[in-house]
Amino acid sequence: MLSSGVELSVIDNERNEASRAWLLVHGLSSNARLWDGVLRRLTAEGDRVIAVDQRGHGHSQSSPSGYEMEIVADDLAELANSLDIAQLFLVGQSWGGNVVLECSARHAGLASGVVGVDGGFIRLKDHYPEWEACWEELAPPVLEGVPLQRIEQWLAQSAADWPEEGRRGTLANFIVREDGTISPRLSRNDHHDVLAGLWRHEPADALLRTTAPVRFFVADSGDADRRVQRRSAIDALVVQGGSRVDAVWFEGAHHDVHAQRPDDVTAALLEFAGHHS
Repeated sequence: MLSSGVELSVIDNERNEASRAWLLVHGLSSNARLWDGVLRRLTAEGDRVIAVDQRGHGHSQSSPSGYEMEIVADDLAELANSLDIAQLFLVGQSWGGNVVLECSARHAGLASGVVGVDGGFIRLKDHYPEWEACWEELAPPVLEGVPLQRIEQWLAQSAADWPEEGRRGTLANFIVREDGTISPRLSRNDHHDVLAGLWRHEPADALLRTTAPVRFFVADSGDADRRVQRRSAIDALVVQGGSRVDAVWFEGAHHDVHAQRPDDVTAALLEFAGHHS
């Protein structure tokens, strides 16, 4: 339990003797189980690995004090400081990438390195200057009461190239009710507040305040227009960060590339850690 009174659920392989640790952080409306494949592979390397359900997500408690970026970033710092580990890498996907970047910016010396997995560079104001337009466009679909079977069929089609553990991790975003329908674990109100906190976040500012090495893992789905837009924004951050910031592109990758391609993501994480050990 954090000093704020919020209790976070974690998956911890409890390699307490390890000298290197990874704190894996999911994205908006996701959960720690999307990291199962990466966690299993990093564990095989002898590292300590902790995947966390952020406030309001998975099995963690909802937040009475909101979801501003500094609040969720400080959650991670408090969790990380409890680990007593020599070398810690913060890894966040999507919204979680922005969270780990902000965490490193606010807590100098905490992380040996920071990785944003298709995140960390997200600046929603570039696309939605007004918050109301952002919420109208990105509000989640209403899934309350949808049959689990329909979600499973959708996953079988949309995530056909994923390992089974990745699809199971996605299903962990939902509570399955007795009648066979689902309810999202993240409430719609909390989704609204998390998204608002992300909309207000300025990743370039966080990067300026970060002293740790940073690497962005960028999922390239093959959309040419989207690739041009993203490359421009990410290249600007890399230039801003100088020699301590770079980016690696994953061709043909889904936004949840950590669940889709855990072998590739794990190999890239280990390469990054080896370079900054």
